[in-house]
Amino acid sequence: MSPGPSDDDEAPDLFAPAGGWRVRILDLSGGAEDNIVEEIPGFPTLMQANEFARRYVRDSVELCRAPGLSARDVLDSWFAFGEDAEVVDAAEAGWRSAANLADFSERPADEEDRDWRALDPRRADESDEDDEE
Repeated sequence: MSPGPSDDDEAPDLFAPAGGWRVRILDLSGGAEDNIVEEIPGFPTLMQANEFARRYVRDSVELCRAPGLSARDVLDSWFAFGEDAEVVDAAEAGWRSAANLADFSERPADEEDRDWRALDPRRADESDEDDEE
């Protein structure tokens, strides 16, 4: 069995494809072509890619939360101005924002729930560069 996603829409292998798992960031406001803002490569495990996507969306929901907004208003704001995230080629094993949006809108997040930067593989690349200097 080869590592990476399969071609027949079954659940992907848990081993990362060449270059690692990728998370696609989607602009819900429609400001980007095909709503794609960027794809972030290099996640060594599907679990890390899924958690990054979850935290990224959690942070985006919190950025759309204003004092006094109802949960419904928070969701409306997120759908108008927020950013979604999905794990590319992860099929059913990939995290989906739809499963958590109601909870996210009803319950404000703590710092750890929003800390997608700690899982960002680009951050590891930056620290590698710092070590070389």
